[in-house]
Amino acid sequence: MLGSDLATFLSGRGRPFAVVLGTNEIASAIAVHLTRAGDGVALVHDPHPPVLRRAMAFDDALYGDPATVEGITGLRCETTLEVVAALAEPHRVAPTLLDLSHLLALRSPAVLVDARLQKDRTAPDLRGLAAIAIGVGPNFAVGVNCDVAIETHPEVVGRVLFGGATRRADGCSPLLGAVGGDRLLRAPQAGRWHTPHDIGQRIYRGQVVGRVDGEAIVAPFDGILRGVVRDATEVTIRAKLVEIDPRGRAARWTGIDERGRAIASAVVAAAARASADRRSPVGLDQLH
Repeated sequence: MLGSDLATFLSGRGRPFAVVLGTNEIASAIAVHLTRAGDGVALVHDPHPPVLRRAMAFDDALYGDPATVEGITGLRCETTLEVVAALAEPHRVAPTLLDLSHLLALRSPAVLVDARLQKDRTAPDLRGLAAIAIGVGPNFAVGVNCDVAIETHPEVVGRVLFGGATRRADGCSPLLGAVGGDRLLRAPQAGRWHTPHDIGQRIYRGQVVGRVDGEAIVAPFDGILRGVVRDATEVTIRAKLVEIDPRGRAARWTGIDERGRAIASAVVAAAARASADRRSPVGLDQLH
């Protein structure tokens, strides 16, 4: 069976091949939407930044834990053959520790999406690596390092750009309930993060939720743990470690949230439009 799956995959006769850089909740929401649109999706892990909202993401599959988002299951893939086998299944995506170069050698993707949200790093030039290269979030500029860009800034989240650059990160977190950036607890120093808590647990003001090399991280208010970086992860200074949802019974820590859905829907729509435009006499560089 694997031999026939591989032959179909390599020939391009099967589902369109999509690669998403990142295994966070936004990358995972994009993978879910692309899968529903008919693509076979591989997700490439990157340790920076560490994944916070793990119950909304496929990241935990890389560590042997269950990872299902809205009926789509992530299956850890250690080899390109395992990627092909996973993508032969209709409700599977393939999170992997393989480098992007391994996947590109396997088959040129129809869509390549960078959803790592690395606000403090220079975005790589994705153009030419796939039929359509999409950059999500800050540091992307159409015609410079991607073919299409998707805004993640709260004021314009999900806006599709076929020209120009995305907004720069301003360091401001959107409100969750009535709380903004205070719900995100960060590493006071670089080191190894340890926590006995998991996502979905109730936490109380003053409670120690974890430590970085022995330095305590304390909850500033009551709430539900919406995000927790995996125990024993090496983190950099100011890395997001914990997110506390203050909304009580309205708290949500699984599935795809409104922001993720808006971004993922925009990616699918942009990919479809870009693909159609590439087949038309009018190129992307002529669109306004």
